Amino acid sequence: MVRRRTFVLLTALVLVLAACGGDGDGGAGGGGATKATALAQLGEGEGRVDLIAWAGYVEDGSTDPKVDWVTPFEKQTGCNVNVTIGNTSDEMVTLMKSGKYDGVSASGDATLRLISAGDVSPVNTDLVPNYKDVYDALKNKPHNTVDGVNYGIPHGRGANLLMWRTDVVKQAPDSWGVVFDPNSPYKGKVTAYDSPIYIADAALYLKATKPELGITNPYELDDKQFQASVDLLKGQRSVIGEYWSDYTKEMSAFTNRNSVIGTTWQVIANLLQGEKVPVELTLPKEGSTGWSDTWMISSKAQHPNCMYRWMDWIVSPKANAQVAEYFGEAPANRQSCAQTADKNHCATFHADDEDYFGKVAYWTTPIRNCGDNRGNTCKDYAAWVQAWTEIKG
Repeated sequence: MVRRRTFVLLTALVLVLAACGGDGDGGAGGGGATKATALAQLGEGEGRVDLIAWAGYVEDGSTDPKVDWVTPFEKQTGCNVNVTIGNTSDEMVTLMKSGKYDGVSASGDATLRLISAGDVSPVNTDLVPNYKDVYDALKNKPHNTVDGVNYGIPHGRGANLLMWRTDVVKQAPDSWGVVFDPNSPYKGKVTAYDSPIYIADAALYLKATKPELGITNPYELDDKQFQASVDLLKGQRSVIGEYWSDYTKEMSAFTNRNSVIGTTWQVIANLLQGEKVPVELTLPKEGSTGWSDTWMISSKAQHPNCMYRWMDWIVSPKANAQVAEYFGEAPANRQSCAQTADKNHCATFHADDEDYFGKVAYWTTPIRNCGDNRGNTCKDYAAWVQAWTEIKG
């Protein structure tokens, strides 16, 4: 069953912590990367593991008796699982700073903040046997690896797509331009994702349509590039009917025709089509943003051996297939596609289509270090949050 981005992924980011790199440091992860070291060898389990996770990532049958990959883990390892649901990335970052948790399922807009603050430790992937079957394209990415050091185990991924009602939008669009046009015929019926990270969507569009801006990475924006992206979104504001962060809100808007075109997730389109709402979707020619979530271990973990066992379990073929189907995303383990109940799941979510995901710019924490010869001139996360407040008015 595919659902559960309900309470998930930045329902409304607020400024809880400054972005990594916000103090003018120049490291790849903000310069303050943790001095903690990775576990050298696996020891006996401690009997419990305390997790922070998106709703739907750690299911023990209490939500739905048929949805349970936690109980088998507990029986096999002796590690009892305790989970705290994180409703936003900011909330997860704050909870991890408390030192009360062993690990977290972090999205790319949180990972570098956790690394920079020293809240997570490097991960010894040799102690995670199932890591070998994780898609290579999810490994060693800017949001989970700093200076060649791995800080997490990839969990799953998805793209932010363009969706429209086919009974209203007669000509299928192939560009994000349709949602940024201030003269849109769908004025008041356009929707967009409610998060500062949505600034990257504007930057990605400008990367393709305004090459003179020199945008190479939608998360590494200098003053000129950032201002152009913000201006585009301020212009878009006049055609937006509503912003959404909860998938049920977007489903309701498309069902009631309050929204007829805008950003979505594959799972939302699937659910709407299942309810006979006439929608289609596409990955536009400019590409899209998206997410790749990562399991990370706390630098203060009290139960590191159980945490390593959890990271290996959650990316094992069967468990990763179960969570991917329930949550509505592509699994991280290439062996999981043979384990899904819906044999079309991996095709629907493009699990092994690297050409498809090659067009997806995964959410990454914006930091001041541009990652090139521009140095520390890019806008950090704090600037993105401030700008988003101004954009929405």
